[in-house]
Amino acid sequence: MRHVLRLLVGASLLAIVSCAPKTRQAEVATRAASAVEVAGFSAEELRDVQTLSPLPPPPPDPTNRFESDPSAAHLGRWLFFDEGMSRSGTVSCASCHDPELGWGDGRALAVGEGNVARHAMTLWNVAYNRWFFWDGRADSLWSQALGPLEDPAEHGFTRLEVVHRVVQVASLRAAYEAVFGELTDFGDRDRFPVRGRPIPQDPEHPDALAYAGMREEDRRAVDRVFANVGKALAAFQRTIVSRRSRFDVFVEGIAQGDPTKLGVLSAKEQQGLRLFVGKARCVTCHAGPTFSDREFHDTRVPTTKTGRRRDPGRLAGIDLVQADPFNGLGAFSDSPDGAALDKVGYLMKTSHNRSEFKTPTLRNVASSAPYMHAGQFSSLREVLHFYNTLEGAAKRHHGAENLLTPLGLDPTELDALEAFLRSLSDESLPAAVRTPPAEPKLVVARRG
Repeated sequence: MRHVLRLLVGASLLAIVSCAPKTRQAEVATRAASAVEVAGFSAEELRDVQTLSPLPPPPPDPTNRFESDPSAAHLGRWLFFDEGMSRSGTVSCASCHDPELGWGDGRALAVGEGNVARHAMTLWNVAYNRWFFWDGRADSLWSQALGPLEDPAEHGFTRLEVVHRVVQVASLRAAYEAVFGELTDFGDRDRFPVRGRPIPQDPEHPDALAYAGMREEDRRAVDRVFANVGKALAAFQRTIVSRRSRFDVFVEGIAQGDPTKLGVLSAKEQQGLRLFVGKARCVTCHAGPTFSDREFHDTRVPTTKTGRRRDPGRLAGIDLVQADPFNGLGAFSDSPDGAALDKVGYLMKTSHNRSEFKTPTLRNVASSAPYMHAGQFSSLREVLHFYNTLEGAAKRHHGAENLLTPLGLDPTELDALEAFLRSLSDESLPAAVRTPPAEPKLVVARRG
């Protein structure tokens, strides 16, 4: 006989409130105050379920004062689809983050101007991330946007080319100046070469020599424009939000005692949800309304077919984020003395960071195949099989966390868990977010 729980105000309410983030405690308390009946769920399971929804507004980024500027977001949307920001003129951000492919590219390993070493992560709810890229080598959404532009395998551009494009395309220049102010005159090619970027690992490269040969104040002017391009791209990407899946409706049903909303998940999907927060322990890492703890773990998934893991992951990412001149502590941050100081300034590297990769969101996970940092698994069922058996798992390195054990789920339970994961889909974004605007400058219609 199925267990029926009646959730009432009292000890259960205190338990729910205590596990919720502080900013959501009042909301969780209000939802828990409604008496509801939910078949099959224990008090602990319901408590955990209610920490997974609703998704609040994206957290602010003090290092980007343009993050909520509609004109910056509009400009960023235009830049996101602009193939002119690439060496060949054929690659844009949307090449690897296609809105029709779950804001990914459907490939195991991304392809831009060349072959990329990692899988292109989905951009769904990217504004909620604490760290960016699989290895966390960027600490903000705007600094993350800059790396691919100069990566030879991705856009293959340089920051000087970015600046010249902004200056030379009249409509783009007007849009930039409407947001960030008047541009410096970058027309003197002796002061501002056609191409140039710093390349610490290859200082004799022509692009590195061109950049290093500039005056310091000119380099600073170029870097400022480059950083602002990243801030506009981040303002747009903050709008790629998914928060109304059938699962979210189900959680509303718990709060409201609404049998119609509770019925949006099938019995199989509800069984999968109970496994997710219970026996399968998925919620250990895929926690909170983003379904991610926003941190890094060694999942023991081999990077290569030989089982060897050559990708250092977070171990290298920590060095890269601390050395990044565009991090939250840098000269182009709008709040270098704020939370970024604690986040980056005191970031410690230890041996267990080797082969750790960021926990991805599970929202819209059904549309973001293949999976893992190198696209090792082509389907959700392959991912679940791996965690269920750890078949082919790489050996734990010395000092690594001991987090994984085989789940041991039976085929029926695996079916249920996969069904629940598919209930996390909500791709109802306005078409305006999924397509490029006609012009880079936002035009506000006048009333009257």
